[in-house]
Amino acid sequence: MYIRKLTRQVILDYGKAEVCTKSGMLRGVISDGTYIFRGVRYAQAQRFHMPAPPTPWEGVKEAITYGNACPEVFTCVPHDQYTVPHYFTVQSEDCQFLNIWTQNIEKGVKRPVMVWFHGGGMMTGSGVEHYAYDGEELSKFGDVVVVTLNHRLNVLGFLDLSAYGEEYRYSGNAGMADLVAALAWIKENIEAFGGDPDKVMIFGQSGGGGKVMSMLQSPRAAGLFHRACLQSGGMRPGNDMTKELSGKLAAYVLEYLKIAPEHVRELESVYYDELACAADYAAGRLYGEEGRPVMFGPVKDNDFYFGNPFENGFIRETKAVPVLCGSVFGEFMNNFASPVGIGSKNSWTEKYKKVLLNEEYGEKTEEIINAFQKAYPDKNIADILFMDVEMRRNAAAFAGLRAGFTDAGVYNFQFNLESPFNGGTVSWHNAEIPYVFHNAEYLEASFIPQITPKLQDIMSRAWVNFAENGNPNGCGVPQWTPFGGEKKRTMIFDRECRMGEDHDLELIRLCPSRKVDFSKLMGSKK
Repeated sequence: MYIRKLTRQVILDYGKAEVCTKSGMLRGVISDGTYIFRGVRYAQAQRFHMPAPPTPWEGVKEAITYGNACPEVFTCVPHDQYTVPHYFTVQSEDCQFLNIWTQNIEKGVKRPVMVWFHGGGMMTGSGVEHYAYDGEELSKFGDVVVVTLNHRLNVLGFLDLSAYGEEYRYSGNAGMADLVAALAWIKENIEAFGGDPDKVMIFGQSGGGGKVMSMLQSPRAAGLFHRACLQSGGMRPGNDMTKELSGKLAAYVLEYLKIAPEHVRELESVYYDELACAADYAAGRLYGEEGRPVMFGPVKDNDFYFGNPFENGFIRETKAVPVLCGSVFGEFMNNFASPVGIGSKNSWTEKYKKVLLNEEYGEKTEEIINAFQKAYPDKNIADILFMDVEMRRNAAAFAGLRAGFTDAGVYNFQFNLESPFNGGTVSWHNAEIPYVFHNAEYLEASFIPQITPKLQDIMSRAWVNFAENGNPNGCGVPQWTPFGGEKKRTMIFDRECRMGEDHDLELIRLCPSRKVDFSKLMGSKK
C-alpha cells in the first residue's frame, strides 16, 4: 500500500514551503509538487472549556509531522483493517490540529477548500486514521486545497456540565466548538495557502457526516462554510442528545468518580483513563434505563446546536448551503462483517440463494426479489442479503427533507461498486472514501483494473465540482440531476454510472431494517 507514494521526492526546503499565518510563520514540505503542512494548530483549549485561538509565536514553526489525535475511550483492533487500512497516531487532550495539502501557496490564487471531518462516530478516530484520508492526490487531481483535522471527542468533547455553572455552558458541545474554531481559522488563514475563504466545502463520512449535519444546525458555523456533503452518516432521525439525557450522563460520571457537584472542577484534573471509565459506566447505566445505546455527542441546546433536522427542522442561517449526501450499498451488512451462507455469494446456486432469502424474508421473498431486479437488473439477487436498507432509506429521507427546505440544490448518491475481494464483496462502510479522495488505486481491496481509474476520476471530479460551484456536474461527470420534485433522483456510482429515478423506493419500502451486531464490528480492545 502506498508504494507509489513512497517513491516520490519529498523536499525539505527552508525557503520554498513557508507560509505566514495570523499567529506566525509555518514551514511544511513539498511532495512531488504538492505543498503539505501537517500538525498545524488551529486552537487550544482547557478541558471542558471553549477553544481559544493559537498563541502567536516568533520565528518559523515546523509543520512536518501530524498533530495529536484525541484520546479514545478505547482503541479497538478494527475488523476491517484490510479493506479500510488504519493508521494510529499519538493521542493527547491537546488535539486541535489540522493538515493542509495545496498546489500553490500564493495569495490571490483562491482555489476551493475541501475540509474533511473524520469518522469514528463522536467517540474515536482522527484526520489521518484511514490511509484514504491522505489529501495529496485529491489536491493534485482537482487543484484544490484539502484540509483534515482532529478535535475533541467522547467525554472530552461532549460531557454536558452546564448544570454546574456558567463556565461549563458549552461543555456538551466542546467537540463541535473545535470544528467551528477550525473553520474560523480556515476563513482567516486559508488564503495564504492558495485557498478561497468564500468557497469552503465541509464533507465527512459516518460520524463525520454527523459532524457536517451538526454544522448545518449550528448558527455559530454559519458563514464559515458554503457547501456540505454527508456520506453514510448524519442522516438518521431520532438520535438527539437532549439536555435531560446529557444531564444524566454528567451526573453518573460525577457519581462514579465520587465527586460532589459543588466540586465539579475536580473533573478537569482527573486522569483521562479514570474519566473514560466513568464515561463508560455512565453510558452503560443510561443504556439500561433507556433500552437503547446513548452515546456521547452534540447536545441539543437551541443555542450552539439546534438538533436533528428531522425533529427540529433546518435552521435558516444555513439555508443557502447546497448539500450532497448519500450512502453505499452494503454499509455494515457486507458479507465479511455479517456472514451469511457458506462460501462466496457469487458461487451459490440459484436454489441456495432462494433458500437463504426465504429464511430472511419469508413470504415477502418473491416480491422483494422482483423489486430488487427492477432496481438493479445487473446485480446478483444474493446481494439482497448484504444490502443496507436503513442507511439508504435515511439518506433518501434526508435528501427529500432538505430539498423541501431549500432551492440551493440537493444531490443524492449511492456507491454500489462490488469489490472482487473475498470472492465478491458488496461495497462496505467507508468504501467510497478512496474514490472521493482519488486514492483507490493505492488500496488493494479497493482497486479494480480498468474500473478504478475511471470511476475515481468521475467521483473525485464530482466532489471537486461541488466544492467549486455547489453543483457536481461538468468535466466528465455524468449528468447529475438534483433530488426532489416528482422524481427522487439518485446518482448510482458503479462499473457504469447512471441516474436512478425512484429506482429503489419500492425495494426499501418492502425490506425491513436489519440489526447489526456492532460488538463484532468493533473487534477486540488493544
